[in-house]
Amino acid sequence: MVKGKVYLVGAGPGDPKLITIRGMEAIQKADVIVYDRLASPRLLKHRKPGAELIFVGKLPDKHMLRQEEINQLLVDLALQGKVVTRLKGGDPSVFGRVGEEAELLADHGVTFEIIPGITSSIAVPAYAGIPVTHRDFTSSVAIVTGHEYPNKTYTALNWEHLAKAVGTTVFLMGVANLDHICHELMHWGKSPDTPVALVRWGTWTEQATITGTLADIAEKVRVANFQSPAVIIVGEVVKLREKLAWIEKKPLFGRRVLVTRARSQASELVNLIDELGGEAVEFPVIRLQPPSDSAAQQALDAALDKLHTFDWIVLTSVNGVEFFWRRLRERGIDVRRMANARLAAVGPKTAEALAERGLIADLVPAKFEAEGVYEAIRSELMPGQSVLLATADRARDYLPAKLRELGMAVTEVDVYENVLALEDGEEIVALLQNQGIHIITFTSSSTVTNLFAALRQLGVEDPLHLLQGVEIACIGPKTADTARQLGLPVTYLAKEATVASLADSLS
Repeated sequence: MVKGKVYLVGAGPGDPKLITIRGMEAIQKADVIVYDRLASPRLLKHRKPGAELIFVGKLPDKHMLRQEEINQLLVDLALQGKVVTRLKGGDPSVFGRVGEEAELLADHGVTFEIIPGITSSIAVPAYAGIPVTHRDFTSSVAIVTGHEYPNKTYTALNWEHLAKAVGTTVFLMGVANLDHICHELMHWGKSPDTPVALVRWGTWTEQATITGTLADIAEKVRVANFQSPAVIIVGEVVKLREKLAWIEKKPLFGRRVLVTRARSQASELVNLIDELGGEAVEFPVIRLQPPSDSAAQQALDAALDKLHTFDWIVLTSVNGVEFFWRRLRERGIDVRRMANARLAAVGPKTAEALAERGLIADLVPAKFEAEGVYEAIRSELMPGQSVLLATADRARDYLPAKLRELGMAVTEVDVYENVLALEDGEEIVALLQNQGIHIITFTSSSTVTNLFAALRQLGVEDPLHLLQGVEIACIGPKTADTARQLGLPVTYLAKEATVASLADSLS
């Protein structure tokens, strides 16, 4: 029997970018991922195709599986020859019960690795502006479980030591026992005025913090209905929060932003949202692919065969450049056949895509839309010149019509097409139903119409009703017009039709 292998991985405190490189590698190679609720679901998107997902999460009032059952599950999967990644929130060795899992694996001769993660006991306070040590306050920190297990083999907590000898005490899983924690610390000599902070869902979009003292924090938590999961920090370092609460100063802190553009294009916008403190959730309602219609394919190839005859070649997007060059390579056509043509690029990113291929655009319009191209190019044209427009399958008719009015011989070809995509759609619908999406970004009219189409295909009878209350951000006026026509009020409109400008509008 070929035995598999088990990776016992710390996923970090919640922010998916806080996982280690080694931990990410374990996710990517796993045949099965066994995960809990404190591991970010965004990490699961990095799994390989076909990988099985098994949720064993523990809620405050419900356990999907008992720990003993989880231990045995890991053994059983490994003995089937599978590579298993056990994904745990925080660090698996800090109250993550990794020792119990590893012991049973070792008893059965299963190879395993323990991959540390960033523990929430340090990361969550840091995200709330509370360093657990500081030379002006304390050089000692204790990490304590706030949940007492009736079958534990170790002795009860030494409350006197925690109260008198430790500068900062961090309690994990202790919200339900907060009254007891405060009482014991004060009973053993900790001043009632000692600062206390609770940070709920630290490093997640839902992060929230409440502060007080040992004397009043329990009542404040009750009044605010402040629920688990939360980390409790007790000590003078809590005073630093007012000055050091860095992430809460970011403009998109606490906001989840839906990115609807194609996955191949989304990374720049996702990173910009992250820099602004928001959480970007990708729902690529568009998938880009070469033209599927045989007539469109033939028209493109016919145009490429006579590249040497065009006076102008107009490329309207980065995608247009990429698919144009892809087809050139597939056909074995030398780019030097374009030598007679001048190049127009719609927008600086399109011009950059050309420059990466060794070509400098002769014209880049100030306005990155069809009207801007026309205004910029009209004075450069002479009647009878031949113009190749390399566009998407849903491109507007404005530019070719205006060029023909000037007496140009216009050849319009589709170099790629937009098709509807539904990947991860059920998750997005659930987030929208629970008001978990705060902003939706649209980077083209087709992303707007495709979102409505995708939601309908996913069983949403009234997409407009589902999107009520969500703020809408559009990359340009044409996209905004499409959104408004479908009943969506536009909250943010980019000053320029660029991803960077769209992100700036959100801040």
